Amino acid sequence: MKLVRLESAKMTWKSEFMIEIKPITADDRGVWTPLWRAYLNYYETTLPDAIYESSFHRLVDPRTSSYHGFLAWDGADAVGLVHYIFHMHGWKIEPVTYLQDLYTAPNARGKGVGRALIEAVYAAADAEGAPTVYWMTQDFNAAGRRLYDKVGNLTPFIKYQRPNP
Repeated sequence: MKLVRLESAKMTWKSEFMIEIKPITADDRGVWTPLWRAYLNYYETTLPDAIYESSFHRLVDPRTSSYHGFLAWDGADAVGLVHYIFHMHGWKIEPVTYLQDLYTAPNARGKGVGRALIEAVYAAADAEGAPTVYWMTQDFNAAGRRLYDKVGNLTPFIKYQRPNP
């Protein structure tokens, strides 16, 4: 399993079919929205349209240097997405990378799309000088966790967050 860099903004990984990983662009709104909506539906989450607008705008705004995303393409079909964030860390000199959202369309699961997207984030993190990449998932995400056990190390941390103010 290997991503082959075609150019700085595009990577390709080959499996049972050709998967091309590309940065999300302003022209991708029509394919990004249903993928992100399906991802949020999986986690039984709905968000107002304003969040979709804001998130997509940040992903494609060249002035935003910390929030990024890739789409996985099988020919003309977008079959997966990933969003990631570079940020400072109190325990490290270099920035770190938070892999925030990862989704593969049901018809493309089991074909290496998720792994290719994670490896694309790893490559982007290395290029940015933010090589520590981390993410969270819910405990019921058995299929995702099988992949994560192959490409990452499970940590002992448990997430807490502030109650709604």
